Formats: sequence, C-alpha cells, structure tokens
Amino acid sequence: MFNYFNVPLAKADSETLKVGMELAYAPYNFMQATPNQRTVEVNGGYANGYDVQIAKKIAEGMGKNLEIVATQWDGLLPGLTSKKIDIICAGMSPTNERRRTIYFSDYYYTSEITVVVKKDSKYANAQSLSDLVGAKITGQLGTLVYNYVDQIPDVNKQPAMDDFPTMITGVQSGKIDGYIGEYPAAASAAVANPDLKVLEFSKDKGFNVSKDQSSIAVGIKKGNNDLLNQVNEILSNIPQDERDTMMDQAIKDSQNSASGLENSSQEKSFWENVTNIIQHYGGMFLRGLWVTLLISLTGTIFGLIIGLIVACIRYIPYQTDSQGKKRKNISNLIRVIINAILKIYIEVFRGTPMIVQATIIYFGADEALGIDMNPLFAAIMIISINTGAYLSEIVRGGIESINKGQTEGAVSLGLSRFQTMTKIILPQAIRNIMPAIGNEFVINIKDSAVLNVISVTELFFVTKTIKGATYQTYIPYLITAAIYLVITLSVTQILKYIEKRMDRSKAIIAKEITLEE
Repeated sequence: MFNYFNVPLAKADSETLKVGMELAYAPYNFMQATPNQRTVEVNGGYANGYDVQIAKKIAEGMGKNLEIVATQWDGLLPGLTSKKIDIICAGMSPTNERRRTIYFSDYYYTSEITVVVKKDSKYANAQSLSDLVGAKITGQLGTLVYNYVDQIPDVNKQPAMDDFPTMITGVQSGKIDGYIGEYPAAASAAVANPDLKVLEFSKDKGFNVSKDQSSIAVGIKKGNNDLLNQVNEILSNIPQDERDTMMDQAIKDSQNSASGLENSSQEKSFWENVTNIIQHYGGMFLRGLWVTLLISLTGTIFGLIIGLIVACIRYIPYQTDSQGKKRKNISNLIRVIINAILKIYIEVFRGTPMIVQATIIYFGADEALGIDMNPLFAAIMIISINTGAYLSEIVRGGIESINKGQTEGAVSLGLSRFQTMTKIILPQAIRNIMPAIGNEFVINIKDSAVLNVISVTELFFVTKTIKGATYQTYIPYLITAAIYLVITLSVTQILKYIEKRMDRSKAIIAKEITLEE
C-alpha cells in the first residue's frame, strides 16, 4: 500500500492505534486548551473525555501508542472502512444499520435518554413525555437519538441539528424548546449553561429505549475479528466502578473546559466570554489559520500551474492542409483524445462540489486503489485539482484576449510556438487574469472549510472543536468570521498592490519604447 509523507498506515499490526472521534461531544470526547494527565495531544490541542480514557485503556492493553484522529461525525464510518482509522470510540450506539457496515464491541457505557430545556421554559417541570405535547424538539443529525423525538405525543419535531452546541444555542435563543440527548452530555451542558435544565422523567414515563439503543460501543472494521476479540477482552477487565469514576471525571473536565478556567462556574458577560475564548483557545485558532493559509496558497499555486498547462495544451492548433481543413493523422487524433479528456476533467471538477470531490478522493483512493493519503496532502491535491479546472478556463480566456497579430508577428520573427507562448502571450495573459487568480485564492481560503470532512484541522474544523468544548456556538463562529474577513481583506489589498506594480512596470516599458522610437 502506498503511503504519502511517511504517515503510519492503519493496519492491525502497526505500533500505533488510530482512534477516530469528533472531539465535539462532551463529556464523551472534546478538545481543551491545556493539558493534564488525562489528555492526548491532537493537532496542537488536547483531547479529553470518557471516550479518550477508554481509548487509552485499549491502546495500553494492546501495547500500542495512541493516536486520536479528529474526524467529523459523518466521516467516522468512511474513515474506518477505508482504514484511515483502526477503531471508532466516539459515543456511537450499535444500531442495526451501523452493524450492517461495521462490527461493534461489547458495550462500554450505558446511559439514560433525556431532554434539555430552558430553565424558565413552560416545559421545565415536565415529568413525562406527555408533558411535552406541542414542544419544538430536535436531536443531533445522523444519530439514533433523533428518532426518539417521535415518541413524544403530538411533538413539533424540528429538523435535526449538526451538533450539541448548535442545539444548546437553539434552546437558549428560543428557536427550539428542547433537544434530546444522553444524560452525561445533557448534564455537562446544563452545568456549563446555568440557564438550561435536564428533565428527569418519572418511572415508565420517559423514552422507551432498548439497551442497544442507550449503550455505546467501539466500532471496528468488518472482518477484523482478532481486533474485535482484543478490544472485548480489554473492556471486560475495566470494572464498573472505574468506568463510573472516569465518566464523573470527564464531566468535571468538560465543565472546566467550557468555562475556560479551572473550577470556575460563574456566569460571564458576552465580551468576557469573547476574551476568555481568545485567551484560552487563541493558539488553536492560529494553528487552524496556518493550515487554512497553507492549503489555500499551495493549492492555488499548483492549481495555476495545472491551469496553465491545460490551457496551453488545449490552445495547440490542429494540423491542417492547404485548404485549412483538419488533417486526418495520428497527431491530430491524439490531440482530439487529449482535449476530450481535459474537457471531461474541467467539466467534472467545475460541476461537482469540492466536499464531494474530497470525500471520493480521500476515502475512495484507499478503498479502490489502496492508496493511503495524509489528510494535508489530500487537501492540497484536492484544492489544486479543483482550482486547476477553474483557472484553465480563465487562462484560456486570457490567452484568447491577446491580439492574434502578436502571435503572427512573433512567428514571422522566427520565434517557435513555444517561445511565442512563454515569452509573448502568457506574460500578458497572466497580467490580464491576475484579478481572477486573486479571487480564486480568496475563494479557496473560504472553501477550504469543507475539507474538515477528511479530518483536515483547518480553521473551520478547529472552530467546531472549540464550539464543542465551550458549549458556545455564536462566539467561536464570530471570532472565526472576523479572522476570515481580516485575511481575505488583507489578501485582496496585497493583490491590488501587485497589480498596480505590474501596471507601473508596464507603463515604464511602454514609455521607454516610445522614447527610443
């Protein structure tokens, strides 16, 4: 199997155990700004939570080093089946649908299902599901919990939301009356947000949930029976009281992470929260920004190179006879085939979303071709190919904007077609398309956010993990929006300055030519 950048492959006999989790589901798994003896370093931050402690136990029992792979929830199953990760330990319930795709270990935690509402809500004193008649209730997208909404009589079921911080914000803003979740996560959210309340239903008046549906287990790729047996054996040796202690500590750590200060639970004003998040998570924002700029700039440069090559190839004229008709020879046939392939490339990558391209290339390359890509390498490649498709058409337009008389004049002076293109046509075409190239770079800075689906820890991905750690949605996104705005405005001004310098140089050259004449 190929392996770019010497990244360890997710094989059962490797020295590292790669464990996938989203790090946005406290207290099961989340990111915090400071380390302690329970954390695992991940991309400049520190992973903590009950799932992390279970993963540490499993890695220790197997005699392997633990590597936490931060992955968006929707990317966990593809990541496992494509061998990007060895196991999933992310508070995942072993539903029948998931069992058709992967194996599950024995349960490592079982909890109750409850509802979180606002403390001053008219539903705050609900003791049974029937007390929630007419309430606007939702659950997390892509989870089994969302289906439990239907058990509430005459409920006003709302569309599923992306994650728990988003649902918390929805409750606080009044857009929804409550959301369904597992008790540990609900309790952590309520402690971190004093205006929330976790409902406690009377016996037999809550949700009808089987043990399969209220428990979580480790996900393992089908066919890997040895790993499944190893994990089950390790889990069987963890006493229940130790599991309870780990969960209690995870809840406490998640509360401290949400407040940003150890043992601090007092409410803060809006600007205090902004300052607090910047102080404690500023380093993570900067690292996410660095990755965003790296993949955007590198991808745009390589994309420009691809666009130039594609545009120049498509610009090569066919061989013609004395009457100007296309000759029927091998050379022209090869050009027809190449041009057809390039046209398909352009149409496919311009006609499909980058997030779809990223998913197919990153996960599909391993499953179909056995190629294991580093996420950063894959991100740069995806942006480069996508940008190349757009810039090839932009470059072609720039070439066609140059007066054909210049080409004829260059040829009459004895310059080859290659010399004419590289020395006469392309320099002028690139100057004409500079605004479009700059605009593509700015677009790539923003569109790189979709690459969090393949575990690239760019700015948007970091924002989601901070959101999960702090139980706040608005402020992390506000900070991120400000960062994007500052960067894109700065890039725009730099590009304008470069364009002015190029125009000034062009004017000086033209003046010198005039004086010589």
